[in-house]
Amino acid sequence: MKDYSIDLKDGRKIGIAEYGKPDGIPVMFFHGTPGSRLLYEGDDEVSMKLGVRLISLDRPGFGESTPKPNRTLLDWPDDVEEVADSLGLGRFSVIGVSGGGAYAAACAYKIPNRLYSVALVSSATPFVNGKAPQTMMRANKIAFFLSRKAPWLVKMSYKAQKKLLEEQPVKFMQHTKEGNKHLHEWDRQFLQTDEQVRSLMMHFGEAFKYSVDECANEPALLSKPWGFSFGDILAPVDIWHGEEDQMAPVVEMKKHAPTVPNGEAHYIPKAGHFLTDDEKIWEAILQTIKEKCSE
Repeated sequence: MKDYSIDLKDGRKIGIAEYGKPDGIPVMFFHGTPGSRLLYEGDDEVSMKLGVRLISLDRPGFGESTPKPNRTLLDWPDDVEEVADSLGLGRFSVIGVSGGGAYAAACAYKIPNRLYSVALVSSATPFVNGKAPQTMMRANKIAFFLSRKAPWLVKMSYKAQKKLLEEQPVKFMQHTKEGNKHLHEWDRQFLQTDEQVRSLMMHFGEAFKYSVDECANEPALLSKPWGFSFGDILAPVDIWHGEEDQMAPVVEMKKHAPTVPNGEAHYIPKAGHFLTDDEKIWEAILQTIKEKCSE
């Protein structure tokens, strides 16, 4: 794993972690909400095997990336293009997971000529009138509501999590294992072992590194109008979604997916939200990207 940052023209910086093959097929990865560029403690064997250069980016205010006040979804493609130019990349692919799917969709809309393909994995979808869909799990609906109406309360909650993670990591690990009963059974399997929880702690610890502000702000941002529709997207898009996903409800994605002009949907039976934690599904996602890069 290679960990570094890139300075942007406006004085901000973007934190980056690279996995896989250094001279492989360039694929940018956009984390969920909250999240960070750090995906693995070591390298990603699947990326290495398939010859993929996985370039994972911190969004503004997460990890090593400088905040960007009043940012919008459509600001992100500009940062992505600047990173690509700094790395000497002409065309590349992007993957957006969960909340990061909205940012991948923004790139598919705004910079389609730079992209070989786009993968939306367990992706968020646009809200209607700023309200989370009724089919979303209760805990997530509450989080989105509070992010809009009482962001100070969300920040307080994340500050408590941050303090627990930093000062009592064993207790944080125990709470994580015991406090996931609200998740679908398929998702709970990825939060069972100490190794799995340590990986989550690394990911979240980096997300909270600068501050917890963006962890509270981003859900409100995602619930606002995106500035485009799925029907406006011109880049090739592969949609990957679990049929049992309750965090980003599959019902909502099934409304939007057919409107993508150059889209293909892959719905995974019995699967929940954490698709990239399943090695076979992760390999299928990267293999599909690899094939589209060679077309």
